[in-house]
Amino acid sequence: MTTENIAAPINPWAVAQQQFDLAAERLQLDDAMRRVLREPRRELTVHFPVKMDDGSVEVFTGYRVQHNLGRGPAKGGIRYHQDVTLDEVKALAMWMTWKCAVVGIPYGGGKGGVIVDPKKLSIKELEALTRRFFTEIEVLVGPEKDIPAPDVNTNAQVMAWMMDTYSMHVGYTVPGVVTGKPISLGGSEGRNEATARGTVYCIIEAVRHLGIELDKARVAIQGFGNAGSIAAQLITAEKATVVAVSDSTGGIHNPNGLEINRVIGWKQEHGTVQGFPGAKDISNAQLLEVECDILIPAALENQITARNADNIKARLVAEAANGPTTPEADEILWKKSIFMIPDILCNAGGVTVSYFEWVQDLNRDHWSEQVVNEKLKVIMVKAFQETLAIARREQIYMRTAAYLLAVKRVAEATQMRGLYP
Repeated sequence: MTTENIAAPINPWAVAQQQFDLAAERLQLDDAMRRVLREPRRELTVHFPVKMDDGSVEVFTGYRVQHNLGRGPAKGGIRYHQDVTLDEVKALAMWMTWKCAVVGIPYGGGKGGVIVDPKKLSIKELEALTRRFFTEIEVLVGPEKDIPAPDVNTNAQVMAWMMDTYSMHVGYTVPGVVTGKPISLGGSEGRNEATARGTVYCIIEAVRHLGIELDKARVAIQGFGNAGSIAAQLITAEKATVVAVSDSTGGIHNPNGLEINRVIGWKQEHGTVQGFPGAKDISNAQLLEVECDILIPAALENQITARNADNIKARLVAEAANGPTTPEADEILWKKSIFMIPDILCNAGGVTVSYFEWVQDLNRDHWSEQVVNEKLKVIMVKAFQETLAIARREQIYMRTAAYLLAVKRVAEATQMRGLYP
């Protein structure tokens, strides 16, 4: 391997702060406000033992970070991944603050993670790890304080264990302590599809703005988990053609289009999208550079960088993942006139329906999926149009516009509340 191919790892916290600094500069925030918003409010690191199936004890490390609580309780997912770092969790918490503010829901940003490869754990070990981790971070969480949700490698079952753990400790059932739960435990209709559905609502608005005909558009999707696979189904239902998808093992490409339901079946059967009949196997890096009109990064952060941004051929990039594009790559895409729907707007459907779930739980209420989707559409379309209006007025790209909208809202709330004591 040549030295040019070895890139230094990108620190997501440095990226998050850099994005904030750009917005703070444009908004001319005073130094005191910048110092307050530039750092997380709280960072909790926990080391906790778990008894494994073979009788041995493993000690795991986990984090919960609250970035800002000015507009309401902290909100944000918990991920289980072997590469989780405190800096990554801090960045994700900050992005959650802006995401909640962009769509105007009354939350601050939080995030959590455990350094673990959950695929190597049995169900019993996964439950033990989940319950013990949640017990450790319980000093911060609560339905009025900090409401976790699913993220990478966590799901409704993990949320059910967390909700039960909290409820056992307080002595009564508290469905509102987490979101993304099973429907039977106070979960919301439409929550599972919410991130992807919000992304597609944004894409529909963006193609209308750009004059792209969606029924003639070719789409490439990096990441075929919850957000990516459902986005593929929803965008296909809008008559677009999905030409490439990928998961953690690699990707597949067919310029004539993929039958998404068959791809989903293939992945369930084989554990990978690769090897799908009639498609060519490609790498995750190659997927980003295929010929397409719409590119949806729905995997991990730092996928579009200064090294590959020039090779992206899409006219529209819709960030269903958190932080998939670095600031340097943003500049390149802007110069190439590629329209970007930034993560803090594009994938905010998930946290918006989490908010709906929380409201339903607090009121012991339950809404139909139709009601959830209609409310989600109203919020996503409004947030997109507000962001687009700022981008056009200020002649800036959409990420900076979304940051101006979000940071201004959080700064105003912080300013009005003042400093305690």
